[in-house]
Amino acid sequence: MEEMEEELKCPVCGSFYREPIILPCSHNLCQACARNILVQTPDSESPQSRRASGSAVSDYDYLDLDKMSLYSEADSGYGSYGGFASAPTTPCQKSPNGVRVFPPTAPPPPAALAPPPPPRNACLTCPQCHRSLVLDERGLRGFPRNRLLEGVIDRYQQGRAAALRCQLCEKAPKEAAVMCEQCDVFYCDPCRLRCHPPRGPLAKHRLVPPAQGRVSRRLSPRKISTCTDHELENHSMYCVQCKSPVCYQCLEEGKHSSHEVKALGAMWKLHKSQLSQALNGLSDRAKEAKEFLVQLRNMVQQIQENSVEFEACLVAQCDALIDALNRRKAQLLSRVNKEHEHKLKVVRDQISHCTVKLRQTTGLMEYCLEVIKENDPSGFLQISDALIRRVHLTEDQWGKGTLTPRMTTDFDLNLDNAPLLQSIHQLDFVQMKVSSPVPAPPILQLEECCTHNNSATLSWKQPPLSTVQVEGYILELDDGNGGQFREVYVGKETMCTVDGLHFNSTYSARVKAFNKTGVSPYSKTLVLQTSEVAWFSFDPASAHADIIFSNDNLTVTCNSYDDRVVLGKTGFSKGLHYWELSIDRYDNHPDPAFGVARIDVLKDAMLGKDDKAWAMYVDNNRSWFMHNNSHTNRTEGGITKGATVGVLLDLTRRTLTFSINEDQQGPVAFENLEGLFFPAVSLNRNVQVTLHTGLPVPEFYASRSAMP
Repeated sequence: MEEMEEELKCPVCGSFYREPIILPCSHNLCQACARNILVQTPDSESPQSRRASGSAVSDYDYLDLDKMSLYSEADSGYGSYGGFASAPTTPCQKSPNGVRVFPPTAPPPPAALAPPPPPRNACLTCPQCHRSLVLDERGLRGFPRNRLLEGVIDRYQQGRAAALRCQLCEKAPKEAAVMCEQCDVFYCDPCRLRCHPPRGPLAKHRLVPPAQGRVSRRLSPRKISTCTDHELENHSMYCVQCKSPVCYQCLEEGKHSSHEVKALGAMWKLHKSQLSQALNGLSDRAKEAKEFLVQLRNMVQQIQENSVEFEACLVAQCDALIDALNRRKAQLLSRVNKEHEHKLKVVRDQISHCTVKLRQTTGLMEYCLEVIKENDPSGFLQISDALIRRVHLTEDQWGKGTLTPRMTTDFDLNLDNAPLLQSIHQLDFVQMKVSSPVPAPPILQLEECCTHNNSATLSWKQPPLSTVQVEGYILELDDGNGGQFREVYVGKETMCTVDGLHFNSTYSARVKAFNKTGVSPYSKTLVLQTSEVAWFSFDPASAHADIIFSNDNLTVTCNSYDDRVVLGKTGFSKGLHYWELSIDRYDNHPDPAFGVARIDVLKDAMLGKDDKAWAMYVDNNRSWFMHNNSHTNRTEGGITKGATVGVLLDLTRRTLTFSINEDQQGPVAFENLEGLFFPAVSLNRNVQVTLHTGLPVPEFYASRSAMP
């Protein structure tokens, strides 16, 4: 629990948070500390005055940030506010924990000595990330209270065995003698007499022993978090876009009318689950770090033992050479000691670095676990996103290489005492370990190499008689047109499947092995041919949740009256491709749409409503082409039950053509298509279609392609 203490202290005063507030940057401050570091700026710099003066800043900018403007300040220790002579930049100071903060502004001069100052706006600079925040008319009341953090601090302080201390002592707080239940403050005797005399209104306050005050604090009901805009309303919903709890009155006023709003309890459970899952990964990293520290400490002992053993051997060899070797012996011992000190320094530095990082990680984990114990959904959701990001960032810091020793325990030296006495001055260490040779070229196993659709699977092995150690392999493929090779896999496995290749293309593949010594020559080149036509089905993973699949994902319908989109599993970026969709059910004259789309197309709207899809939508009488909600080329002739819709994508000519019952619908529907496209359909519950793939090009297009 001690590692968590830094998470519970204010970056300004260095003490435990008192009445903490949450800034828009997700950091916390004591309310009193925030009031102390406010910087006054002229009214001409406020968002309201800018709007009144016709500034280029739009109302949207302020509404989007909930009436709060954020300005990034350079991390220089100074706050700059637009070059006004009346608001000079103010040097920052350092808080007890080393974080730079802005000092409170000087009080205004007396009215008799100076003219009244112009109306001013308050600006607050976060002492941790140095963002500048211009407060609105609500001031600090516009920042939500972090009651969840207060609960964690209360539990932490209750769990410590140390005596309760006076909260008003300026230096070295004394042990508290009483607690005022009305003021909720612990006093020592001198501070009680000075700050809480038993007279006047204070005489009615009830003073109790510190231990009893701690119990009453613990038993007092926790205040429910209320809306910052409507103080009488409790938080009941959660805005996904704003990432903030909201009340029903906020929703009724239309502040979040275009935002996605979800139930507070559901989002509370979801974010708790996400934080718990993130903590699982971080916990594993912490466990590995502890084991790694044990390994490093064992290495120190092993280095000490190896050093003693090596020194003893070296002394014995040098003594055998009597007086002629004495001077050389000292030089050799010096080199060994330097190697010894270097190894120890590297390992100890790594131990120190890893210990600090583990302590920080453990503190964050304990803090997060305490946060998870809280039962305040809105308070939790106010800080959960920032905590999840911190947990992921801390886990990434324990990435590859962090838990690997930077130094070996062996002294890779060996003394050669064979030279004659006249060669003593040329005596030196020789390398003890001999590096392994370069691996032999791998052998591709032809019986296990194959292609399927636009995927290729390759398998290889080392020569049977090869004894050289191999650390990994590098697989390379060309571009399918005889171009340059590129790496598609690097690792220890001896089998790899490469997806996303071009259809009807010939690829060349080769593989090589490597170890610490070097890289082997390439294997023999293998030529692979991908399928001429594409065989695929609909993709449940990327489809809208309302889509219903059957017939091995070849038949789809929908359980909603609104249009929903489903994509094919295979994407195309090259070649000529044709597929058909048969209409199995067509009730109440719906308007299904057929065509191609990007992977990130809208899934809850008709195909072609955005710029990520190119489609033909039809009814029982007519058909239209549609892209980015623009309709073109109305054509007579619709669909009924049993009709067949054909889609022909020619990426050689970069065109898209449609047909109904083998009759082409109008001219070429779309031209100048480039990139990766997926087959796509949009439909509702009144339509059911079945996909047919691996088909030859229709006659009307084949005859046109043959024309000069």
